[in-house]
Amino acid sequence: MKAFFSKLSQAVMLPIALLPAAGIMLGLGGSFTNQSMIDAYQIGILQDGTLLNSFLQVMTAAGGIVFANLPLMFALAIAIGFARAEKGAAALAATIAYLVMNVAIAKTLTVASMVDTTNNTVVLMGTHYAGVLQDVLGIHNTLSMGVFGGLIAGGITVILHNKYHDIKLPEFLGFFGGARFVPIVSAFAALFYGIALVFVWPYIGAAFGSIGAMLGEMTASGHGYIASFIFGIIERALIPVGLHHVFYLPLWQTEIGGTAEIAGHVYKGTQNIFFGSLANGDYSQFSSTNFMSGKFTFMMFGLPAAAYAMYTVADKENKKEVGGLLFSVALTAFLTGITEPIEFTFLFLSAPLYYFIHVPLAGLSFMLMDLLNVKVGMTFSGGFIDFSLFGMLPGLTGTENHWYYIPLLGLIYGPVYFLLFRWFILKYDIKTPGRKGSAVAVVRKQDYHASKAAGANDSQADEMINALGGKDNIVDVDACITRLRITVKNGDLVKDNKYWTEHLGAKGLVKIGNTGIQAIYGAQAAGFKAQINAKLGK
Repeated sequence: MKAFFSKLSQAVMLPIALLPAAGIMLGLGGSFTNQSMIDAYQIGILQDGTLLNSFLQVMTAAGGIVFANLPLMFALAIAIGFARAEKGAAALAATIAYLVMNVAIAKTLTVASMVDTTNNTVVLMGTHYAGVLQDVLGIHNTLSMGVFGGLIAGGITVILHNKYHDIKLPEFLGFFGGARFVPIVSAFAALFYGIALVFVWPYIGAAFGSIGAMLGEMTASGHGYIASFIFGIIERALIPVGLHHVFYLPLWQTEIGGTAEIAGHVYKGTQNIFFGSLANGDYSQFSSTNFMSGKFTFMMFGLPAAAYAMYTVADKENKKEVGGLLFSVALTAFLTGITEPIEFTFLFLSAPLYYFIHVPLAGLSFMLMDLLNVKVGMTFSGGFIDFSLFGMLPGLTGTENHWYYIPLLGLIYGPVYFLLFRWFILKYDIKTPGRKGSAVAVVRKQDYHASKAAGANDSQADEMINALGGKDNIVDVDACITRLRITVKNGDLVKDNKYWTEHLGAKGLVKIGNTGIQAIYGAQAAGFKAQINAKLGK
């Protein structure tokens, strides 16, 4: 089960990786076409009808189309991520399945007279279900399933793909055999489960909606900060096993995170609500950010301060090498919110430092941002780039999002992280990079980067393959933003964490069951994936 969810987390990173670019388009376009900002600063070149304003409106629409079609992207991501071969054919089949599923739903609702057009609800067993209809890719009045619709279409497609991608048909049907058969069987399957969903999904949607309503009631009653605190604790606690995406995506992308009607359109999930507000200038719904705003404080201020604490306790002769390493991971966390490089720097050296200090402080950050009514959203993480676009810009243009509490709290969080990390490291004698004989890891990391720059990637990939138990032991190699995610036949043949950190330049190694392997390399993970797969002939 752990291996499955690890693979799922890895697969969904493909559409998530698109969000920063789409979010920047929405952030810039939405903010600079906001009439309140234009009037406040009297910016003539941004007035409605000018060339720049028209371009920014196009930019806003371009960013919005990505968020509007995330379900299709999730269908593609699941198919590509789980397909064992012929990934392109799997992606095509998932696209066809998603379209056929929605057409089957829409037509079934019509012919069965299940749509009440007077209030735009679905009528099932005499009960009216509101907010479950939407238009998808030109298909009118299909069910609004959000990313779950994409996951269903992609999941069923990849099961069929892995079973039939190498099927051999009779000679007279041979042209339709192999990978060509998969889109055909997927389309027919989508026809039937699309019809079935008409009679099932309204109940499921209502259940999800009740969860979102419960969270909304907690917030309305003044207790939403408890939900925010619990969210922050769980989200950070799942980072080491790479399952945090599976946890937060339902809140960000489905009814579980709540619903809101903005400019006549119903948005589901905290992130979709936020970007719907941003795109339409309806900032009344920015309160949906309670599962996002908490990241900024500890990512921009807390973890960089922790990196500085580790630098101050390093041996004098190692400070130069350690400084380069820690500065790079701290800057990455501050700018982009990609924190795994720095988190794994101390996680594998001292789990209590991660779980007993960092995780509670992260949960507290979410709770405090909620209590302070901070309403700043994000694309995928809480770095300065997202803070500028989705916190400062809307705030400076008249939106009451209280963005200024983030740096103010950061001025407290930075020293707290620094003092607690320094105290813990010294008291329990944690051998952080460059401290008391641990300089070898830092030196080897630098040596590794130098060898990479010199073009030694081939030998590095060979060493990784050997460390994974050889070519015959490797089933699949993929990567998310910061991790190599590998499936092997026998995890006992894989070298241990110490070997990967000291000899292969990894931040750490996580084993998921006996077949799932995650090697943490930061932004270089995707490059190593390509090199290893090239060696394996995949």
